Amino acid sequence: MAKRDYYEVLGVSKSASAEDIKKAYRKLAIQYHPDKNPNNPEAEEKFKEAAEAYEVLSNPDKKSRYDQFGHQGLGGSGGFGGGGMNMEDIFSQFGDIFGGGGFGSFFGGGGGRRTKKGTNLRVKIKLNLSEIANGVEKKIKVKRQVVAPGVTFKTCTSCQGSGQVKKVVNTMLGQMVSASTCNFCGGSGQLVDKRPDEADARGLLNKEEVISITIPGGVGEGMQLSMSGKGNEIPGGIPGDLLIVIEEGEDEVFQREGNNVIYDLHISFIEAALGDAVEVPTLDGKVKIKIDPGTQSGKMLRLKGKGIKDINGYGRGDQLIMVNVWTPTTLSKEEKNILEGLKHSENFKPDPGKQEKSFFDRMKEFF
Repeated sequence: MAKRDYYEVLGVSKSASAEDIKKAYRKLAIQYHPDKNPNNPEAEEKFKEAAEAYEVLSNPDKKSRYDQFGHQGLGGSGGFGGGGMNMEDIFSQFGDIFGGGGFGSFFGGGGGRRTKKGTNLRVKIKLNLSEIANGVEKKIKVKRQVVAPGVTFKTCTSCQGSGQVKKVVNTMLGQMVSASTCNFCGGSGQLVDKRPDEADARGLLNKEEVISITIPGGVGEGMQLSMSGKGNEIPGGIPGDLLIVIEEGEDEVFQREGNNVIYDLHISFIEAALGDAVEVPTLDGKVKIKIDPGTQSGKMLRLKGKGIKDINGYGRGDQLIMVNVWTPTTLSKEEKNILEGLKHSENFKPDPGKQEKSFFDRMKEFF
């Protein structure tokens, strides 16, 4: 089922401030919190949906990409890398949304311990224009921290495995419970018991892994994709994410303009005057195009659908061909004599009609 618009989920407009977005999420989180809706799958899904929307719209970078490209701008995934929202993600990242000790303390401790999340990894991938146009699958080597095979853990004696230390405070309104992350286990509720020699004190070791990444067509410079769970692992927690930053390599043949590509075609004035069929490159190979007799320099030709795939799946752009009539810089004596004989011909005198659009008019027409 297609994801709902994140602004619609939170009930805010695109112009909403960060504080308005936070307030809207807080309201929904209270309304659909599992502690208030036990054994209610529908409420749990709405709780997750709201958290996913907030995770994107509260992050300026993700919000900007979402506003420009929609869900596909987040790697076709949405919040948390598209791996599917889970309660551990939400409690781990947004436990302080109420300004206290987390969801659990706000609702009386029903939220359970907060699970720690491993750190994210960030890699850059440089793509050529052909790869960007059609999408591509890349295999990259990534060095990750993983829990070593054979490592065993024991329950933290400080927090008894809850990951939190609770404190009861007496107030004029009665007793209130606050919770803070356990300093001994870092909130995981576990401590390393036995570990192999190659593992560090946390039971982790470095591992090089080959990861296959599917990159959709239409990505652009600086866009960030996310693979859930492919970052660093953490004992007793959930893995971080792998963040893929797109770099767009410069192309020697084409220029990119949104989803369109522009190609400069140079023809002789003889071809321009008589017309011809010429071969031009495209992102998918070479094609022949027709040059009409009397073609003027600066004319724009369009090859429909020969541009870049739209990242949101709305077809693809075009290839725009800018025709440049080339004037030779050296001539033989015989060539000069031929041209001298034509110099005063009426047909060779510039006489642009009103139907000849200016350069700026042509640019407006195509963009």
